[in-house]
Amino acid sequence: MKTNKYLKTFFTCATLLILISGCATVPPASTIPAYSINGLTYYPLISLCELRGVDMQYDTLISTAYLNKDAKRLNLRAGDTLVLVNDSPMHLSSPIDIYQGTIVVPRQFKEQVFDILFPQSVSTYRQPIRGKVKLSKVVIDAGHGGNDPGAIGKNGLREKDVNLDIARKLSDLLRAEGVRTVLTRSNDRFIPLSTRVSIANKSGADLFVSIHSNANRSRSLCGFEVYYVAPSVSDSKRAYMTAKSSSLNLKNAVITNSSQDLQAIIWDMIYTNSRAESIELAHSLCKVMDSSVDANILGIKGARFQVLKGVRTPGVLIEVGFVSNLNEEKLLRTSAYRQKLAEGILEGLRNYSQNMALVEVSAR
Repeated sequence: MKTNKYLKTFFTCATLLILISGCATVPPASTIPAYSINGLTYYPLISLCELRGVDMQYDTLISTAYLNKDAKRLNLRAGDTLVLVNDSPMHLSSPIDIYQGTIVVPRQFKEQVFDILFPQSVSTYRQPIRGKVKLSKVVIDAGHGGNDPGAIGKNGLREKDVNLDIARKLSDLLRAEGVRTVLTRSNDRFIPLSTRVSIANKSGADLFVSIHSNANRSRSLCGFEVYYVAPSVSDSKRAYMTAKSSSLNLKNAVITNSSQDLQAIIWDMIYTNSRAESIELAHSLCKVMDSSVDANILGIKGARFQVLKGVRTPGVLIEVGFVSNLNEEKLLRTSAYRQKLAEGILEGLRNYSQNMALVEVSAR
């Protein structure tokens, strides 16, 4: 069965396949998260690029980022203290690093290199031209359903109803643009997680998007957030289990050795790249929502959700809001706000897909 038509990266392993990463052109953000690593302050590189409108290409195979704007160039690699500034070397006192699946840079790099090369200006970001969603098929998973209502708000709003309505609206929007969709459920019925995963893996889709609504004992909590499969989930373990249960065929690639070990290596590469793609998709969704809906953007997080661990394509789980928050429960109850959320998700998919190169991967 076909399982993946995706990966911004093309695979080849000597006699197998070639990995070539694509580029991510990112829109602006108002704030930059900061992380403490070994007592030093680090910033996610993609967020810096968002703020200054810098084009970024990232090669996941060699963990190298290529930055470009107005004929100014920066090359840097995770683990190195050497960066190339317009092809001239510069040494840092602290290395470039990887944190939560994304490349991060030390404060020294931001202040002494990035800020100087790409200074803040009144109009640094050029709005990308709105183009077609470059996806063939998307699996849309409406969380909960049937005898599983999910979270229930103080005034009785059921999560399963919110999820299904947004999933249907998103499906209609995508189909209007020529993108095929698969709904794991199209009505109010219970679908086991294992079945949802199976539907996604058999669909041959490019992406998996699971729609949920949040809840918390603290009714003051509110906001929109996106989850991807956590870094603590072993790609190698998932790859070995997949290799045991299915054979692999890559379009336009010849595999001369069909051993299970080789299959596991290839699946490991696919899962690792899928996680990177999921992170990019999550970033894209949050950026769009930050400007399209009046909601608190809680950002992206890694999680060990079973439905994300099982799918073989890039996938995210979206929490559209808190039904436990009275204001958000009121908003989520309205069809107009649900439509706005669906439209925002569509734009996030559009922005993500613009520079995505697809490769067909199938399993039998």
